[in-house]
Amino acid sequence: MKKILFLPFLQMPSGHHQAAETLIDMLKIRKKDMVLKKVDLLSYMNVSLEKMVTGTYLKWIKLMPGTYDLVYKICTYSTMRKVHSFKGYEILFLKKMEKLLEDEQPDVIICTHSIPSYLVSALKRKGKCVVPVMNVYTDFFINDVWGKGEIDYHFVPNRDMKLKLMTEHHIRQESIIVSGIPVHEQFIKTTQRKKDNGRRKILISGGSSGLGDIYEFITASRLAGAFDYFVLCGNNRKLYEKIKQLDSDHILPLPYISSRKKMNEWYDRVDAVVTKPGGITVSEALQKNLPIFVHAVLPGQEEINLQYLEKKNLVFRLERSLSIEEQLQKVLGNKPELIKWHAAKKAYEKGREMLSPDQMTKFIQSLMEPSLSFTQHA
Repeated sequence: MKKILFLPFLQMPSGHHQAAETLIDMLKIRKKDMVLKKVDLLSYMNVSLEKMVTGTYLKWIKLMPGTYDLVYKICTYSTMRKVHSFKGYEILFLKKMEKLLEDEQPDVIICTHSIPSYLVSALKRKGKCVVPVMNVYTDFFINDVWGKGEIDYHFVPNRDMKLKLMTEHHIRQESIIVSGIPVHEQFIKTTQRKKDNGRRKILISGGSSGLGDIYEFITASRLAGAFDYFVLCGNNRKLYEKIKQLDSDHILPLPYISSRKKMNEWYDRVDAVVTKPGGITVSEALQKNLPIFVHAVLPGQEEINLQYLEKKNLVFRLERSLSIEEQLQKVLGNKPELIKWHAAKKAYEKGREMLSPDQMTKFIQSLMEPSLSFTQHA
C-alpha cells in the first residue's frame, strides 16, 4: 500500500496538526488503500525533549512576548533578516529526519510546518530524498524557514503568496496551487441555525493553551449583555471555572469540544467570532461566512497574519480602550459595513485554484502514479 507521511512539528495543538488531520480525514473518506501517518520529528527523537521544548515555547510567549516576537522576526522573517542560513536546524535535526524517512519509507511527504519542510528540502538537495514533497501552509505569509526550490508543490492560501514564491524564490507557476488554508470538510456543511432567544450571539475563541488573556478580555470589557457570549475554553479548565464563577446569564463557558460536528453546529449558531488571527480559525470562520473580530495577537506569526488580514479588510480589530459591545454593534448592526466585509471576503476567495476535496485527493493520488498528471484530474 502507498504511504503518505505528514510532518507537523511539536505535539501541542496547533494549526500545523489541524491541517494535517484535515487532509488525513479527507483522504480516508476517498481512498481506502493508503497508509496515512502523522509524525512529529521531536517526539520521534525523544518524547521528553519534545515536552521540554513545548513547555519552554509556551512560557516564552506568555512571559516574554516582546523578545519572542523580535527573535522570530529576526530569525525567520525576511523583512528583518539579511542572511538566510538555518544550518543550526541541519546540525540538530537532519540526521534524525533522514533516519525517520528511512524508517517510514513514504511515497509522498506533506509538510505542514516550516522546520520539517526545510529539513526534507535539504535532504532532497543532497539526493537523500527522492519522493514528491508538498508544503501546505497554515499562515497568511511564508517565513524564510520553509523549503522552497527543492519542494515539488506548494499549496498556498492566497495569490499574494503564489506571486511571492514566483518572483522572490523563482518557483515555477505550475508548482504553486492556491488552495486556501485547509478547512475540514465538516465545516463546509450547514446545520439548521438555532434562533434561541433572537439575540445576537458571539463565539469567543483563543484560550485553549492559556494564551490570549481571554478572562482579562472578558472582565475588562464590561460586557453588559447586548449580546450572548459563548467562550471556547478548550483544555483550559482554569479558564472554564473562572468564567463559570462569573455567574453571568449572557456569558457561557464551553468545555473542550472534540467533535467537529458539534463545533460546526456552534459556528452555525452564532453571528460572529472573536478570536486571535491564527490561520486555521480565521479560515474556518471565513468558510462559515462569519465576521471576524480580533481581540488579541500572539507575537510572531499572528502579528504578521493580522497585518495581512487587516490589509485585505477580512477582520476587525477590537480596541481594548473602547467599548467592545459598541465596536461589535458598529459592524453587526451596520449593513453597509457587512456588505463591505462580504465583498472583501469574496475578493480574497476569488483567487482559489483548487476548491474541492475531490480535486485535492486526485492531485495527491497523481503524485504516487507518475503516469498521471494533475491536468488529467483538475
